Amino acid sequence: MSSAFKIGVDGGGTKTECILVDARGEIVARHLAPGCNPNVTGPDQARVIVTAALDALLAESKIENPKSKISATLLFMSGAPTFWQEFAATLTGYGRVSAAIDSLPTLELSTHGAPGLVLHAGTGSFVAARAPDGTIHYAGGTGWRFGDPGSGYELGRRAIARALLELQGWLPPSALGPAVRDHTQLGATADVRAVTRFYYQHAEPNRVIAALAPAVLRLADAGDAVAREVVVESAAELLSLAHRVAAKLFPGIALEKIPAGLSGALLNHPVVAAALAPQTALRLNAITAPPIEGVRLLLARET
Repeated sequence: MSSAFKIGVDGGGTKTECILVDARGEIVARHLAPGCNPNVTGPDQARVIVTAALDALLAESKIENPKSKISATLLFMSGAPTFWQEFAATLTGYGRVSAAIDSLPTLELSTHGAPGLVLHAGTGSFVAARAPDGTIHYAGGTGWRFGDPGSGYELGRRAIARALLELQGWLPPSALGPAVRDHTQLGATADVRAVTRFYYQHAEPNRVIAALAPAVLRLADAGDAVAREVVVESAAELLSLAHRVAAKLFPGIALEKIPAGLSGALLNHPVVAAALAPQTALRLNAITAPPIEGVRLLLARET
């Protein structure tokens, strides 16, 4: 019983999810905490969030002296890898502690340890790959300030950019204009300057802009042509990045032989999935399980 349990953590910008698994790989306790990306919360708060989450996980497990029974703790975290590696080195009583990038659980769900790719578009976006030689590679994921095609923020940013030109009268009106204006709660008479000022001066601009993504997807689902163009163009940029990754890591291998998982609401939206399929020969497959399930699979392979 001295090494009967393992801990896995999926730490992102939106939430921090922790699980405790037993020797059979079954989840015996879990805890959900706020996001811990140090680029968003700051490094000090990121440490506080994860430390408190681990303490809460052990408390909720109801296991007597749980630290004496933990053999390993795996941290899969967003933000600078060196920051989390340094943090992992400070943890005691959690068995062997290691930190890796947060894309690995999603890649595991896509390839189950085999070579292949995963495209993820959620709060942020990235392409992760396991090459034929087993090495792990990561592309994109540079954060909301620098693009993140297909992400919630990028979708909201594109929608606002289009809506502002519509409100200025330079583009034909679409449903995006009212949706972007309604999101501000300034009223139907708000002009383009008021709407622009709202997004620029908001205390949490990345969060409020990303919060537009569900409305854009709903409009696309309802058949709005402009909303469909916005979501498809954003997702297509991520697909283009995946093609570059595949060309470099899988030279001489036909694209149709390379599995490529699609993770996140945007990429698995029916409109987007139908639009991307003709644009690639990659063997696309939808990933419906959450990243924490990929964490559980990785814990099962940890010896």
